[in-house]
Amino acid sequence: MNRVFRFAAATAAVTVSLTMLTGCGALLDEITSGGDAPRDEPGGEITASAEADAFEILKGDCIDLLALKGYGDSSAGEEFEVESVPVVPCAEPHTGEVYAELIMEGNEFPGAEAVEKKFDEWCYAEFEKFVGLSYDESVYGYTGLFPTQDTWDQLDDRTLQCVVSSEEPVTGSLKGVAE
Repeated sequence: MNRVFRFAAATAAVTVSLTMLTGCGALLDEITSGGDAPRDEPGGEITASAEADAFEILKGDCIDLLALKGYGDSSAGEEFEVESVPVVPCAEPHTGEVYAELIMEGNEFPGAEAVEKKFDEWCYAEFEKFVGLSYDESVYGYTGLFPTQDTWDQLDDRTLQCVVSSEEPVTGSLKGVAE
């Protein structure tokens, strides 16, 4: 299964970022296109740059959004599918960091609009807690991953993941930067 990105202009400062990454797909066996990210034990931090399966991204992972296939090719509001996500150790230059996760409840898919609304509300609220400044005042944007009908039904995907995004590469975590 693939994840779908929707590219949109952020409202904060002059940043342009992704607004949503959603899950989408066809067959369960198609999810093997990306690999496991190399992680240390026991902390689980990324130890080397890699193309990680889009479903293997974790809170705290750093992402090179600029290396993401389709990222620079999309217009505001346009969606595109990806199978893998370029991850890097957070000490290396990157343009995204997973800052919050929420596991949705329920057996029935609540609908795409409801999931997108929950994602936007959750990521917006969690942004200030992580960055140390409200989204509206920050130079950073956010994007993220969330389930679609297919990933919900076929993979039991219930996870919303928020990713703080930067136009320019940064090193280290953006936690508490208040910019």
